[in-house]
Amino acid sequence: MTKTNIEAAGWSSDASRLNLRRRRRSETWLKGAGLVAISLAFLMLFTLVASLFATGYQAFRQTHVTIEVTVPAEVTDPGDANWRAIVREAVARLFPEAGDRELRGLSDILSNGAQYIVRDRVSANLSLIGQTFEVKVPVSDPYDQLNKGLIDRATPEANRRVSDDEIAAFDQLVEAGRITRPMNWALLTNVDSRFPELAGLKGALLGSFYALLTCFVISFPIGIGAAIYLEEFAPKNRLSDIIEININNLAAVPSVVFGLLALAVFLNWFGLPRGAPFVGGLTLALMTLPTIIIATRAALKAVPPSIREAALGVGASKQQVVFQHVLPLAMPGILTGTIIGLAQALGETAPLLLIGMNAFITAAPATPFESATALPTQIFIWADSPERGFVSRTSAAILVLLGFLVLMNALAIYLRNRFERRW
Repeated sequence: MTKTNIEAAGWSSDASRLNLRRRRRSETWLKGAGLVAISLAFLMLFTLVASLFATGYQAFRQTHVTIEVTVPAEVTDPGDANWRAIVREAVARLFPEAGDRELRGLSDILSNGAQYIVRDRVSANLSLIGQTFEVKVPVSDPYDQLNKGLIDRATPEANRRVSDDEIAAFDQLVEAGRITRPMNWALLTNVDSRFPELAGLKGALLGSFYALLTCFVISFPIGIGAAIYLEEFAPKNRLSDIIEININNLAAVPSVVFGLLALAVFLNWFGLPRGAPFVGGLTLALMTLPTIIIATRAALKAVPPSIREAALGVGASKQQVVFQHVLPLAMPGILTGTIIGLAQALGETAPLLLIGMNAFITAAPATPFESATALPTQIFIWADSPERGFVSRTSAAILVLLGFLVLMNALAIYLRNRFERRW
């Protein structure tokens, strides 16, 4: 089309140029709004993670004090020894000038679990009986906060958890080189405790592992089987439409409803043990099933019809087409949907609270049928604790949970990119 024809058509008129400027201005505003939205999202995410790190990083290091313990030679059975008195003698050796009344207060520098740490050390090595040896034990929570700078020394003594004399005694240990702050592996290897310096996530980690294992073993085969039948074998009629609609609706049901269902059926009707990870896994399986079914059906639909037609053309049966040709090609999408569903189940709290996985339990579960907590419920318990030391441990537990979620989502992305076929 020539320039004359373009002008005759009115495409270069003042009205068209004005309209073009308006369109470009609208596109610019739309792009700007998108950039602002993305920036706000990243800012909120950064604020969340930064606040968790600012509060929780202190929990990944724990203040310890080195004491010299003398085990009397007359001790024959470590289980019957008075370890509290033995540890108190070790404290007296640190402060030889202190009287009996002062020693009772100075003994509070050590954690309440110091006696059990010394007992376990001797039980593992009986040759220490009758010997003097050094052992590092955690300090109690107030002194841990003091060493980390969470207690302001300038605060009036009446408003502090530690007095001036106690601070002076702690500074004496610091000057003697007996105070260290190593990595707090006990956060992952210890079970829950009423004392913040001893509390750990071992029981919650095992509880979440057993619950997710139960959830996977139940939901994965049932979800894939249901999706294959509905997508490949079920007749397309009113009944299958109703089933599909209900599956989509179940995926949007609040998780607390599944918790109420588990409470009524698994606990009250079947009589399964309360607070067991097995029951939690059954509950999470009910919640995860719709997600796996929907993801599996979407992955099956993504396989081109030509694959099915080619397999049928060479004489394969319907079952052979599905299981030998379609399913292997759809497996990356199925695994991705399954991992995302399990990641969602890992972070659920409400259904686990309703079935009793929020009790104070000081032993790690050996089987899925023993009472335990899970990572989300352990965070809930610590967040509700009045002890100041649990504040940082709550944030640290959230960071651990977020770490597992990131790993699971990263695994899903890897599987999708590694095995995905583009048609």
